[in-house]
Amino acid sequence: MPPRSYLRDGRAPVPTDERVSAVMSRIRHKHTTPELLVRKALRAQGLTGYRLHYAKVPGKPDIAFVGRRVAVFVNGCFWHGCPHCRPRRPRTHQGFWNAKLDRNMERDAEKTKALKRAGWKVVTLWECRVKQNVDREAARVARLLA
Repeated sequence: MPPRSYLRDGRAPVPTDERVSAVMSRIRHKHTTPELLVRKALRAQGLTGYRLHYAKVPGKPDIAFVGRRVAVFVNGCFWHGCPHCRPRRPRTHQGFWNAKLDRNMERDAEKTKALKRAGWKVVTLWECRVKQNVDREAARVARLLA
């Protein structure tokens, strides 16, 4: 199979290795593995009735218990700058990556602040913690709902 050619939109630097581009293009932003694990654990604990990627509130939380005003974000460690595992940042194109990842963290803080101003409780679950013990992370959500 011939190598795939990728259309560039100018937002990201051209990778030095085309395999990097192929891998990055397959990264999801919705319905990620950690998010699916959390949803499965929530259902196992009897916590249903949530909305996915609820667009009627700031930040489109991954999981929103609308009636109880609880927003859950399931953040990937690399993309959102996990304070627990502190993932390394890329060494190539550092200017681009530092600006992008710093802006992601700023945007996360803005979303949380806007939701709290609107009267919502916000919980952020981190990919590394979800993989270690998804039931413990689902219990954090359950405590907010209680």
